[in-house]
Amino acid sequence: QVQLVESGGGSVQAGGSLRLSCAAAGYRYMGWFRQAPGKEREGVAVIRIGDSPTYYADSVKGRFTISQDNAKNTVYLQMNSLKPEDTAMYYCAAARGYSGTWFSTLLRGVWGQGTQVTVSS
Repeated sequence: QVQLVESGGGSVQAGGSLRLSCAAAGYRYMGWFRQAPGKEREGVAVIRIGDSPTYYADSVKGRFTISQDNAKNTVYLQMNSLKPEDTAMYYCAAARGYSGTWFSTLLRGVWGQGTQVTVSS
């Protein structure tokens, strides 16, 4: 049974930080999407497990950092300088093989249940 274990969401004021975690084993690509009410789902960040190249949406570059801890089979999303527009449900996703683009690779993979991030102004 596929299982992605997400944690770390919460509420924070603008300018604050949060760290999301996603634990899963056996995947080559892992990352995060987000979806705010009334908005389309948006890819946030992707990391290739092992050699660690990363890819970010323009909206989070310089503020968010995706990283991995191979010993714990866990990927982290460190979110700094949070803005109210970062408020969304954040979903961890994972895939075994590359397909098209960084984000389309995750779209074709498996997904977690999501964790809410709320940033107040």
